[in-house]
Amino acid sequence: MRDPRLSAIGKGLKRRGRLMAQAVSPPRRTLGAVPAQRKAPDKTAGDDSGGYAAPPAPRLVESPVFVLSSVRSGSTLLRVLLNSHSRIRAPHEMHLRTVHVQMSRHFTAAAMKELALDRQELEHVLWDRVLHLELNRSGKDVIVDKTPPNTLIWPRLHRCWPRARYIVLLRHPGAVIQSLTNRRENPNHDSIRAEVLNYSEKLEEARRRLDPHVITYEDLTADPEQVTRGVCAYLGVPWESRMLDYGTQDHGVFRPQLGDWSEEIKSGRIRAAREADPALALPPRLEEIAKAWGYPV
Repeated sequence: MRDPRLSAIGKGLKRRGRLMAQAVSPPRRTLGAVPAQRKAPDKTAGDDSGGYAAPPAPRLVESPVFVLSSVRSGSTLLRVLLNSHSRIRAPHEMHLRTVHVQMSRHFTAAAMKELALDRQELEHVLWDRVLHLELNRSGKDVIVDKTPPNTLIWPRLHRCWPRARYIVLLRHPGAVIQSLTNRRENPNHDSIRAEVLNYSEKLEEARRRLDPHVITYEDLTADPEQVTRGVCAYLGVPWESRMLDYGTQDHGVFRPQLGDWSEEIKSGRIRAAREADPALALPPRLEEIAKAWGYPV
């Protein structure tokens, strides 16, 4: 008869070896995908929750603001304009979707279940705490996260913060394609079109389903006062002229992965948006979305 103690030791050694391998070469994770409502229990990861779905915990920040946009759509400009307001904190891209919780022992999920928590809700609590901490540090009372990949997980943001507010920032898809093409070395044109389409599809979903405040990058650069007045009205704060003079304010470091770091944004001046090349042919679905957003194609 097999000694159960030896079996337990063998399982422990296997698990230790698996964790060491993951530490050296972590498994690839698709962070851009919209997460499922709840995942099936992962026995190999020690998740014995049996599919338990925790109820939402109370939030420290009940109504955060999320700017939903594609990459290369002027979200950093909008961020620094908002961050120049005396009551609005709009920090660099926070990438909350990449902050995860690991339950490292086989009994951890059961312990959390007794606390009415699961892995996803633990992550939500952590995300909420990050926003609350940043808001308290700033001394302001409205916080805005403008990380473009948040657009790809907007349903989860909505589950995490049912009372969140959203600013949808649009830009002509053709101009986004051009901007990405100019920014990247040896650009893969098919890949860029697919990326812009993915963002555009999610933006269109959010525009139709979230009742957000919708603005365009073209309007923001053409008439920043009018557009920022509309945003302030949506957020319930008075407009301040200092927002248009963002170069005199401290917005932290401008560096890759945290937002736009170009000389244009560092200049402190609002510049006109570059228009889309009328000769650039869009894929049929992107053309359809551009028309829905009111852009000529």
